[in-house]
Amino acid sequence: MKELKTVAVIGAGTMGLGIAQVSAMAGYSTILYDTNLSVIDIAFATIEKNLDKGIERRKLSTETKQLALSNLSKVTQLSNVKADLIIEAIIENLEVKQQLFAKLEGFNSEDTILATNTSSIPITQIAAKLRRPQQVIGLHFFNPAHIMKLVEVISGAATNTAVVTKVTDFAKSIGKTAVKAADSPGFIVNRVARHFYVEGLKTLEEGVAKIEGIDRLMEASGFKMGPFKLMDLIGVDTNFSVTSSMFNAFHQDAKFRPSRIQQQKVDAEHWGRKSEKGFYEY
Repeated sequence: MKELKTVAVIGAGTMGLGIAQVSAMAGYSTILYDTNLSVIDIAFATIEKNLDKGIERRKLSTETKQLALSNLSKVTQLSNVKADLIIEAIIENLEVKQQLFAKLEGFNSEDTILATNTSSIPITQIAAKLRRPQQVIGLHFFNPAHIMKLVEVISGAATNTAVVTKVTDFAKSIGKTAVKAADSPGFIVNRVARHFYVEGLKTLEEGVAKIEGIDRLMEASGFKMGPFKLMDLIGVDTNFSVTSSMFNAFHQDAKFRPSRIQQQKVDAEHWGRKSEKGFYEY
């Protein structure tokens, strides 16, 4: 299998731009794709802001910033997304991911690795309808992707062992700590952490405490952020989507039941920091 030199990231949202940033910083020629050019422009501006913050904190040099920006390119036509490694960071929907990868298979070589940043959907399901399921793997980053060190590397039932090695080495090359996980809904982190959010919401639903009190208590117990502040950071809609996906994947197991309060926030488009209103106002 050939050396990875080019990387494409599908989706210029919060996760996608962070993944593109660390890839470009590590020296990879990196494409950032989205159907909307204005979304990509906002992503590029955010990446530059992130890099400037790194320089201010003396964690990055001006040279690193210039290298990263020179390695980034914008693409709005899916047929132009051609790379050694393609990482999708789009909506948490099985059918949408399958359709995307099916199209990308047609534009790319047999050696191209298709990686999904899914938080909860089994890799085997995503790869099932593709011509080359052995090239599909999970590469799950955490928000904010340019700061958080952990990534989960998840093999599907058909994933080639050489692909696992290649993607694990890629994760290390961009400064991440790679942990291999079995192909199970939610993998490791989301399966364990899901109850941090779900129980926080149940506590609110049952009137045990208010949002601010629950967050303060959890932070006083050693957590960096309480569940509601963290949901606002991740995106209330994203968090709800993952919970719903896991609820269905575990055959409606009650312990993963999505919250009506969170559903109402999503319906009202109170998505957290990105919409300036979630469980808190920003």
